[in-house]
Amino acid sequence: MRLDKYLKVSRLIKRRTVANEACDAGRVQINGKTAKAGTVVKPGDIIEIALGSGVLKAEILTIAETVRKDDAKEMYRILS
Repeated sequence: MRLDKYLKVSRLIKRRTVANEACDAGRVQINGKTAKAGTVVKPGDIIEIALGSGVLKAEILTIAETVRKDDAKEMYRILS
């Protein structure tokens, strides 16, 4: 699955366009490398998102095309 779509489906970022813009600005990293919106993600990858003054670090647990809002938090685990 594409990184921008994963960020939207997992609700780490609310809109896909915002996820795209964050990737284009270089604020998203996968496994320590700056990632583009089209980068393919897989379970086990570590995502780091620079949001405002902090950094959100999460590990991908599962990938799903669609998921209910309540179940979205089960797609990742917050590391810091």
